[in-house]
Amino acid sequence: MKIALGQINTTIGDFTGNTHTIQNAATRARREGAELIVFPELSLCGYPPMDLLDDPSFVDQTIIALGHLQKTLPPDIAVVVGYVDRTQGSAEKALQNVAAVVLNGKVVFRQAKRLLPTYDVFDEARYFQPGSGSAVWEYRGYRIGIAICEDIWWDAQPAPGIHYPVDPVKDLLAAGANLILAPSASPFYTGKAAIRRELISSIGRTSGVPVVYVNAVGANDSLIFDGTSMVTNSQGELVHRLPSFTEETRILDSIENPVENETVNRSSTNTTSQKPVSTPVTSSGKTNSQPSVNTLPDTSKFSGIEGALVLGIRDYLRKTGFTRVSLGLSGGIDSAVVAVLAARAAGPENVTVFLMPSQYSSGGSVTDSEELAANLGVRAVTLPIEPLYQAFITALEGEFAGTKPGLAEENIQARARGNLLMAWSNKFGSLTLACGNKSELAVGYCTLYGDMVGSLSVIGDLLKTEVWELARYLNRDGEVIPEAIITKPPSAELRPGQNDQDSLPPYEVLDAILTRRLIGNETASQIVAAGYDGDTVGQVLQLLARSEYKRRQAAPVLKVSPRAFGTGRRVPMARKIHEVLYEKG
Repeated sequence: MKIALGQINTTIGDFTGNTHTIQNAATRARREGAELIVFPELSLCGYPPMDLLDDPSFVDQTIIALGHLQKTLPPDIAVVVGYVDRTQGSAEKALQNVAAVVLNGKVVFRQAKRLLPTYDVFDEARYFQPGSGSAVWEYRGYRIGIAICEDIWWDAQPAPGIHYPVDPVKDLLAAGANLILAPSASPFYTGKAAIRRELISSIGRTSGVPVVYVNAVGANDSLIFDGTSMVTNSQGELVHRLPSFTEETRILDSIENPVENETVNRSSTNTTSQKPVSTPVTSSGKTNSQPSVNTLPDTSKFSGIEGALVLGIRDYLRKTGFTRVSLGLSGGIDSAVVAVLAARAAGPENVTVFLMPSQYSSGGSVTDSEELAANLGVRAVTLPIEPLYQAFITALEGEFAGTKPGLAEENIQARARGNLLMAWSNKFGSLTLACGNKSELAVGYCTLYGDMVGSLSVIGDLLKTEVWELARYLNRDGEVIPEAIITKPPSAELRPGQNDQDSLPPYEVLDAILTRRLIGNETASQIVAAGYDGDTVGQVLQLLARSEYKRRQAAPVLKVSPRAFGTGRRVPMARKIHEVLYEKG
């Protein structure tokens, strides 16, 4: 049986567009001889629909779209498509997350998702009734079971304290399944593809059953779906893997032939003597012969991060109706990295950067920014803010009389810049990108309505040390970001001689503490026991706790780590700070 993987990019609520994407991919796959095609989880309505599920018309449109597919899909190909269905009979929840199999105009099989994640960014139990069981369906000599996304994660303990009472894969195997399909909408974070691969490989190793795993690709708000769909054979060996961060429909001639050398470099692969084992069909409909999965994508950390963030910007623009972006270019590393990513996502012709020097800006900040803009080919506009700053000071001189200049005056400068960025955005319909990093968001080293303005926080899930590393990676083929930007001491340049380390621990120390707290969920005592200074740990955790109100008002952050600021981390703003308590030995 020829099986097709439909790694597609859907838009939440675009029932017409999503239906056409599925129709076109299925038609091309059938033309190439496929007898079965698998699409991602909730591919008809897009994932995650969140509280749109409370709107009956949204559910109605999803079901109508499924009916339309029944009438228009090509014959003689089974199409596995995800949608929202209403629960049959009495149940606590009115809806279910379902994969349907459409064949020759009929829905011949349905499987409801059984494991509903409620950790990190997921809240599926808020909306869905879990499936009551797992069954198989027979097709072309196979007994096929469907495990939707989380249904294959039973053995992974995806979050602390999570242990599901049922194992859907085990139930499918007990029912006689000899092929498992896993439609998924699994968001990206660094290293997650390897976790997914181990999950599906372990099924083959322990049961002798191949797995076809089809993941969504594209970005929806803060979540980025990388695709990286995979197939493992009955020994758990990787047979196929689709590229990351791009749509592709691939026809599989075999689900048993293992990858001979998965780590071989793309550019050095000799394909002349290899028999093609899969056929990718591009989004334009052109079919290209491709040798095995020896030509794997670069799996380095920063290759994945670059691909994710570029896709995150591009899809946010496309799905919200924008074509142009703008940002402030300070001469620092953060805005430089965002500018590079923006140019690669939107095209340099659609990017405008603003140099907004003050009386405290160094000459190098301006010239370095001009050099970067020239390297990228983006439009650069210089708008000095000193006149605006002086106007604010004049307006406030009566109220500020008798006080010393301090944080309020520094923040006036940041907010003047924010006003200019948003004014230009409003006038010309450009999307403003926020340039703050995760370290700054964590400890509140940022200004509300100032450098935090924007509709999308591009690097808000990258620690400062990671931003430097990403900058080096972006320069891998030649200097795009001037070396002076990468090597200069970080500074907000809001007062004479200002340096970030005047207010914060060294970023290497700060980021290590933040990683232990935010990702490892370690207590102050545990972090101190690992060798970090107690007073420094206390300072960082206190700043982290006190800055929650800022993060609540920040632009949505593109998620690239296991735990990003946003919907996956819910902490009260008004509370007693308890995190800084630890035992001093």
